[in-house]
Amino acid sequence: MLYGRGTERAAVDRLLAAAGGGRAGALVLCGEPGIGKSALLDAAAERADGWRVLRAAGVESEARLPYALLSQLLAPALDRIGGLPGPQRAALERTLGLAEGPPGDRLLVGLAVLTLLGDLAEHGPVLALVDDLQWADPESAAALRLAARRLGAERLALLLATREDGPDPAGLPRLRVEPLAEPDAAALLAELAPELADPARVLAAAGGNPLALRELPAAGASGALPPAGRLRLAYHGQVSRLPGTAQRWLLLAALEETGALEVLLRAAEHSGLSAADLAPAEAQGLLRVDLTAGRAVFRHPLLRSALVDRAPLADRLAAHRALAAAYGPGEPLRRAWHRALAATGRDADAAGELAAAADAAASRGGHTGASAAYERAARLSPDPVAARRWTVAAVEAALEAGEVERAERLAAAADRPDADPVTRAHLLFARGVAEFWRGEHRPAHRRLTEAAALVAADHPGPAARVLVQALHVAWYDGLPEVRRTLAALTALRLPDGDPLAPVARYLDAALGEADGPALAEAERAARAAGAAVPVDLVLPCGAGLVPGHDAEVLDLSRRLVREARETGSFGTLPTLLFFLAEAELFDGRPGLAADHAAEALQLARDTGQPLWTGQVHGFLAYLAAARGESDPCRAEAAAAFDRGGAGTSWARWALGLLDLGAGRAEDAHGQLAALTGGAHGHQVSAVRAVPDLVEAAVRLRRDEECADPLARFERWAERADRPWARALVHRCHALLAPDQLAEDLYRQALAAHAEQPRPWEQARTELLYGEWLRRARRRAEARAPLRSAELAFRRLGAAPWAERARLELDATGAPAAASGPDRTVAGLTPQESQIVRLAAQGLSNRDIAAQLFLSARTVGHHLYKAYPKLGVGSRAELADVLSGS
Repeated sequence: MLYGRGTERAAVDRLLAAAGGGRAGALVLCGEPGIGKSALLDAAAERADGWRVLRAAGVESEARLPYALLSQLLAPALDRIGGLPGPQRAALERTLGLAEGPPGDRLLVGLAVLTLLGDLAEHGPVLALVDDLQWADPESAAALRLAARRLGAERLALLLATREDGPDPAGLPRLRVEPLAEPDAAALLAELAPELADPARVLAAAGGNPLALRELPAAGASGALPPAGRLRLAYHGQVSRLPGTAQRWLLLAALEETGALEVLLRAAEHSGLSAADLAPAEAQGLLRVDLTAGRAVFRHPLLRSALVDRAPLADRLAAHRALAAAYGPGEPLRRAWHRALAATGRDADAAGELAAAADAAASRGGHTGASAAYERAARLSPDPVAARRWTVAAVEAALEAGEVERAERLAAAADRPDADPVTRAHLLFARGVAEFWRGEHRPAHRRLTEAAALVAADHPGPAARVLVQALHVAWYDGLPEVRRTLAALTALRLPDGDPLAPVARYLDAALGEADGPALAEAERAARAAGAAVPVDLVLPCGAGLVPGHDAEVLDLSRRLVREARETGSFGTLPTLLFFLAEAELFDGRPGLAADHAAEALQLARDTGQPLWTGQVHGFLAYLAAARGESDPCRAEAAAAFDRGGAGTSWARWALGLLDLGAGRAEDAHGQLAALTGGAHGHQVSAVRAVPDLVEAAVRLRRDEECADPLARFERWAERADRPWARALVHRCHALLAPDQLAEDLYRQALAAHAEQPRPWEQARTELLYGEWLRRARRRAEARAPLRSAELAFRRLGAAPWAERARLELDATGAPAAASGPDRTVAGLTPQESQIVRLAAQGLSNRDIAAQLFLSARTVGHHLYKAYPKLGVGSRAELADVLSGS
């Protein structure tokens, strides 16, 4: 029976009621040890009568074993893995050790968990309970967090319990479990210890902690101790009264990660113990043996920690030796860990076994556990060469796990001037990546270029990959660093057939001044040479926007996004989706650009890539500015500035465009001049903001202040050699020209737009031309370009610009245009927009779910909400509705 807990039970009941009605949800219960979180999970399981209940609990000593908790949670549902979509099934099977092969991407594993739980929920509501999340292995915790954040219309509830000092389950609702009120605590104590002589002393000592109320009377303890110390003292008193053989048995059980009875019995035999020696501990209820499940279960997880803390060193070493001997060949990492923990000095055999087990863990995607194992193996090894090799492996595994700070710490500790060049290069690379992620571009660039220089002569291929990363860093630092890095990259003597050779040539052409292959040609050559796709083609894809190769980038980014989805290369997806969003925007499809950007932002958060969250926030600010949405634009821009670096250029362009569209020319000029004339004037957004700067300067009659940026823009447009770029140059000169020359320049601009249409820029030119014609009192002639501009702006959702065109039309005496029903995607959420576009292509709900990392039921739910907004009744009508958006 639960005493008190009205607030907590009400929250759990709401979660279950919503899930039972098809609105999935998650809740995290947090609180101090012994406060009653496990009891609330038990109560939820009882409340979910008729539900499918899955349950797992973290174990402190198991936190380094990859996907241990996930394996425990999904064990009753493994028979349904075969029904998952192919990539998800393969990733989950490899992750759980059910199939051989490379590790599944962490995002794909999280999606597989979501799909599996969603499939179970098709047959009845599902409750997933996870206790002691603070001790979950990081891989399992990440998969559960990702699945929980993407819950939608499933009949599924996820209830997690963690200590207050546990990891923050970002993005999930939390509820703190408070101590019991005094009346409830007194009632519980009366039930637990009705014969207690002085309950007031225990109540005061327990402080409303239910486990303390249970344990303190048995230990005879009282006194104002903090909960963890109080409970450990209580356990210490109970354990100390047991026979020595029972205490040794309990220590074995405390150090064994899974509670597997078979392993414990073998370890006990190695220690000279029998099953009968455990009886006194069972009699006291400290531990129970579940023969059906084949597990030994402690009364409370804290007892496990208390047993390990109180045990003498000699007993702990002996227990680790016994457990290492008890594990079979199917548990190499556990066996190796216990052997390593039993070592009292350097031990080459133990180190080698642990490193081999780390290799196996890394191959399953357990990079966090592998990193810890490599680090321990390096400390155990008497061979300094092997120790350095395993330290490097620990660093690289930490990077793979996204533990950038830990990778940097390990690398900094191991980085010595006397290390061999390859080792130093690995360590410098790790430190540079960590600094880049923090936004420290200059030190990051310095370390990366130093790492490449160390191995350039003997290992040009790996050096090229490091320099490509350094080039990415330099892009956010300044043009001089870009040019120096390009020079180092092109100076490498890459062997014939190296897949990065065509990549290097294209980057030199796109970002520098050299001639080189076209993007499609570089892609074909790199693929033919065996490039790692999409990873090796990510930077060339984005670099294509720099010289204005927008159509080529649009084509390549679409294919690379598709390939990344198919192969599970989700770490590259935020970057690729951002490049695709830029290309779609420049090509005149802001709706699609917004969809891709929203997905990129979510994935960047899911995969822990702060660089790209800032970049996407800046881009979303620009889209909001074009729509005239002031508050969203400023909020997104602020988020970009907060993250610094990558997104600030887009954010500044966004604020300038917002002011320009609202008629605040002075403010617009300030933002745009700082952008186009600053250290980052070479970046894509800064270069393309120059026509906006010219318009703001002309409105302020400060034409001379845009001369230098316009000259640079002209040189850029000449090199781009694209009709749309020439159109922008003609428009800028038309704005600056005297009346007798302006009209011809506007007509040249419109002719170039017609040659390569871009709705946004063409409408901007038509608006400016129409304004010029009206000022020249040629009102009748002004109506056609102004009406065309207004319609285009309305289709694009650019409200302030459409209103500006409407006002100009009113000034010409033109009647208002007739407007039909609005059946565009403008009223949909980004996720609804993505879903209806994919549905219009003929994809099934399950196919859409696999692409967007949702469940099929959630996809159907969003379609159901989108149809009325679009004025359609079925999938068949979607293609016609979306054709103009």
